Amino acid sequence: MLCQNLRVERFADRITHREHQPARPAVVEPWPDHIAAEVQAAFPEAAGALWAHQAEALRHLEAGRHVVLSTGTSSGKSLVFQAAGLNAIAGGRSGAALAGHRRPTVLYIAPTKALAADQWRRLKPFESVLTATVDGDNSREERAWARDRAAWVLTNPDTLHHVILPAHQRWTRLLGGLRFVIVDEAHHYRGVFGAHVAHVLRRLRRVCSSYDAEPQFVLASATMAEPADVAARLTGLNVSAITDDASPRPARDVALWQPPLLGSTPNAVDVPEQQVRRSANAEAADLLADLVVTGTRTLTFVRSRRGAELVAATTQRLLAEVAPELPHRVATYRGGYLPEERRELEARLRSGDLLGLATTNALELGIDISGLDAVVTVGFPGTRAALEQQFGRAGRAGRRPDRPDALGVFIARDEPLDAYLVNHPADLLGAPLEVSVFDTDNPYVLGPHLAAAAQELPLTADDATLFGPRTLEGIAALEQAGWLRKRAGGWYWTRRDRASDLADLRSSGGSPVHIVDTATGRLIGTVDAGSADATVHDGAVYLHQGESWVCDRYDVETGVAEMHADEPDYWTQARSATQISIVTPTDSRTWGQASINVGTVDVTSQVISFTRRDQRGRPLGDEPLDLPARTLRTTAVWWTLPPATVADSLSAVDVPGAAHAAEHASIGMLPLLATCDRWDLGGVSTALHPDTGMLTVFVHDAYAGGAGFAERGYEIADTWLRVTRELIDQCVCATGCPSCIQSPKCGNGNEPLDKAGAVRLLDLVLRGAPRT
Repeated sequence: MLCQNLRVERFADRITHREHQPARPAVVEPWPDHIAAEVQAAFPEAAGALWAHQAEALRHLEAGRHVVLSTGTSSGKSLVFQAAGLNAIAGGRSGAALAGHRRPTVLYIAPTKALAADQWRRLKPFESVLTATVDGDNSREERAWARDRAAWVLTNPDTLHHVILPAHQRWTRLLGGLRFVIVDEAHHYRGVFGAHVAHVLRRLRRVCSSYDAEPQFVLASATMAEPADVAARLTGLNVSAITDDASPRPARDVALWQPPLLGSTPNAVDVPEQQVRRSANAEAADLLADLVVTGTRTLTFVRSRRGAELVAATTQRLLAEVAPELPHRVATYRGGYLPEERRELEARLRSGDLLGLATTNALELGIDISGLDAVVTVGFPGTRAALEQQFGRAGRAGRRPDRPDALGVFIARDEPLDAYLVNHPADLLGAPLEVSVFDTDNPYVLGPHLAAAAQELPLTADDATLFGPRTLEGIAALEQAGWLRKRAGGWYWTRRDRASDLADLRSSGGSPVHIVDTATGRLIGTVDAGSADATVHDGAVYLHQGESWVCDRYDVETGVAEMHADEPDYWTQARSATQISIVTPTDSRTWGQASINVGTVDVTSQVISFTRRDQRGRPLGDEPLDLPARTLRTTAVWWTLPPATVADSLSAVDVPGAAHAAEHASIGMLPLLATCDRWDLGGVSTALHPDTGMLTVFVHDAYAGGAGFAERGYEIADTWLRVTRELIDQCVCATGCPSCIQSPKCGNGNEPLDKAGAVRLLDLVLRGAPRT
């Protein structure tokens, strides 16, 4: 078994859990009769028979139903929508299209350009079907060809939103003939991005209807909980779910891995030295080198672009010492590479020329790469669904007969959630997948899409059935702002600018800040607007592709940070001040002395200074900054305790430090229970909040209007706070570390923090709590 690769003595102390998942045989059925023989012949891998779930899905589509396929990685979901689409197009060519209707067309939507390009390559053998990708990389001539001729168009939500729908009159042939809309990797659409995509799909349905087209929707995801419900919320339609996976699955070994403890290092000012763990990236490089030496074809997922580059470079260095012929068989794959570079790497991985590839989540989605033996995931990818998606890349079709098993290894980073999961395997490997959370009624999402819809076609009161119960409220707000005007035919867009520019689908926070070389004016890179104040302020040390830069001047108004190359013997950490005020509580409940609440809040944050620290983290001095305060109206969950209860029960505790520590740990643990990352959240804690008059700990969504994560936290608050308390209590550190109460995003430099006090505080909050 491949897991034997991990049984060497030097790795024994790393593995906290291992298990063997047995192989599963296939269940097959014949092709449905309605699929044309020429279409069946286009899939030689399914000659004469399909897996049972594929046949079931095709029968549902033939009956006119919308379908979501939620079956495992490499279970043939692409075959289903390809066969259905090709069958429709073949029928249209032979004259089977209804009289007066346009020739059948298919629209494929993927969350990334790379996945759409991969699907285009899979369709190339079907020479009789004209296919085209439409995205930001097209020339004007290519886009015109797609409009005029392509029967199968592959795109992404951004291009659909910004290009196709605003100019739908030019895309009449495609939209008026649509038979199928394919939404691939549907689990990717969650949070604010999911809410945006849901409204883009509603706008697509609305425009198609104006051309007398009512396409069927086919959604696909290898990892989705409650797929029928999620698909219905995405599309606004009733969707039939296919979930019984009949495809074969190879046996898989799974190992959970925690890096070993090293020496001691200071973690904050005036805090005793704490033990730290070896870097997860360093552990991954060691493991990847060992697997490559044994000929194990391995994909290593790393959370950041820089991390992926470091893992690959370290692996190459390690291999050069023991096997000089192998370093060139390890590479990096990430966003930012040219398309031709990514295609070359994919081809080398498929052919077996590459034995090891360190990648960001750019390869998490369903790009077809067969024959992998192992997957190493460095750091929890945010959801169990994403972890399963990554592990599923090993053991795909086309495996070598000498390696019948697949291997999945999860290496924990030094963060609360990772530390919890590697020591609670049932919560990672045995628990159900998370339900995708997104709020289509978020006014900050709904409003811009109503504006875009009005520019496409006048809005009417009937559109409330499509866009939801807050539609008329949103129309009224846009009308009051002077952006819509009511006429006999409905509400019309009144401005000259493009309404689609109002919606930021991926919540980048506005135009990115450009980083330029002070000496030459050369563009070095960009940083998103939301994090620029904390990362490229005056005096900030900024790392880019392994090089150090120091910021000379950050111009907030123009969005430019001027920097010079340097190698300082220090690094910088921004400090911020955050205040939160309650706008509208929407729900509340109590247990014991604690009150749990959810509602709308205003979060005002300002980067006020930065600290220079030496390479051991010791402070070298503070510098003030003059940057604007920024206010975000969003959704928060918060819990309170009365002053008398706090005074009676926590008299010997540093109450602000205890509340701060509980806030950090609860932010780190919420992704276990909601489909989010800790960077999707923020928090504030105070021993006496002016709006509540009590000790209050807030956890809020980091997006305007909210993303549904805080509301999810409110729904399962007792479970959430219990696992948070358990994490802190069971951590091996003495007074707090990155694995429990320290946060990499704390604006106060992780001060003050009280680990023991946080446990006592959470005990007090949970006294009398229900168990769900």
